[in-house]
This record gives sequence, structure tokens and C-alpha cells, in this order.
Amino acid sequence: MDWFSPEFFTALLSIIVIDLVLAGDNAIVIGLAARNLPKEQQKKAVLWGTVGAVAIRALATLAVVWSLKLPALLLIGGLVLVWIAYKSLVDKKEHEIKSENRLWPAIQTIIVADAVMGFDNVMAVAGASHGDFALVLTGLLISVPIVVWGSTLFIKWVERYPWIMYVGAAVLAYTAGKMLTGDLLVKDWFAENPVMKWALVTVVVLGVLAAGLWKKMFGFFVSVNERGQLTIPEELVEEANIQPDDSFKVSRDEKGRLVLIKLEG
Repeated sequence: MDWFSPEFFTALLSIIVIDLVLAGDNAIVIGLAARNLPKEQQKKAVLWGTVGAVAIRALATLAVVWSLKLPALLLIGGLVLVWIAYKSLVDKKEHEIKSENRLWPAIQTIIVADAVMGFDNVMAVAGASHGDFALVLTGLLISVPIVVWGSTLFIKWVERYPWIMYVGAAVLAYTAGKMLTGDLLVKDWFAENPVMKWALVTVVVLGVLAAGLWKKMFGFFVSVNERGQLTIPEELVEEANIQPDDSFKVSRDEKGRLVLIKLEG
């Protein structure tokens, strides 16, 4: 890929967006791991933890970039990325990060947590790079400072403007579509049939966005079975921490809707 070409800048922008969408909570992870350190050591933990995390992520991404050049793996990676794009819209991330009161354990916690949480990021960046190692490193160099020092602000933006996550999911889905049509097994056929290529990419993008919207709108609906009993989705059970032996009181809100209030004790 030629540097400073439109294709280069498009791929670079995709990598930066992907890093923000999928790693937007890294600052929270870093903050949780270092919060019990003395003030003078917190900056060191953030700096060296970030350096270690970036080094591991760069090596992992380069390894995936190389492996995706093998036949069929780009197809598999594209399917995985479709799922990642969908999950980015419907999943709520939890942060169970142990806080350390010593410098080196805090640095280790940051590095390990980032490595564990970073699979989706590695896969997405590898797909967006089109096999260009230099592009991967350039994207990391640009986006890592944004992620580390700006992700808390980004999270606030997402909470205020939820449509940002749909833009990010669309970029992920677009990258997945390009991976599915760019595998060695099907690349030549799609090159001869560009209409089919862009039709598939469009279907993937619209399908992910539609599935995410449907889940947001209808995925948490409570249903009534044939015996008149309420059936509550598992996600809602977990979010509301509902237990089988809980008791509820029924009331109505200002719009006349029924509200279940869990009784304590």
C-alpha cells in the first residue's frame, strides 16, 4: 500500500476509530489498577504499564497480520469480526481489576488486563491494516496516546451521544466485509464481480447495525408465558441482580407503565 494514498489514509482512520471504540475503556483499567499507589508512583505505573501493553499488543497484531495472509484465515477472521462488531453494540463491559499498592504489581496488572481484553482490538486492527505492518505500527503510535489520555472523555461522549458506537460498529463491520471478500480463496472472484463484493460488504454493515438496534429495542423485553408468568431475559436478570426468591411490589410510573420494585429482606 502506497503511503499518503487515499487507501492508506482510509485504513489508518479505520485503525484509529477501531482503537477508540474497542479500547475506549483502557484508561479505566489503568486507573483501577493504579488507584491505590502513592501519587508519585501512579504516573510511572501508567507510563510503563502502557508501554508494556502496547508492546504486547503490537507483537500480537503483527502475528495476526501475518497469519491472515494464509488461505481461509481472512474468512474466519472476518466472521469473528462481524461478531465483535455486534457485541460492541450490545455488550456492557465490566471491569473487575485488582488494585495494587506497589508499583511493579500494578504495572503487571495493567499489562495482563490489556492483553486479556485486547483480542478484539488485535483482530480488528489486523483486518483493517490490509497486511501492512508499517500501517499497524503507525496506527498504534497515533491511537495509543488518544486511548490512554483521552478514552475517559471518549466514554463520556459515548454516554451522551450513543450514535458514536454505531459509527464504530459500522467501521468494524466494514472491515469485516473487506476481510471476507479479500481472502485468497475468494479474492479473484470478487475482483471480477465488484458489485457482489460491495453488496456483501453493505449487507454485513447493515446487518450488524440492524441486529444491534433490534437487541437494544427488543432484547430486554419481558414476556408472558401461557400460564401468565413473566419471563425475564437473562441480560436483564444480571443487570438488575434478580434472584429466584426475590419479592416485588407493583406500582405505576408517571406514564402509567407498570413498575416492579424489589422488596428488601
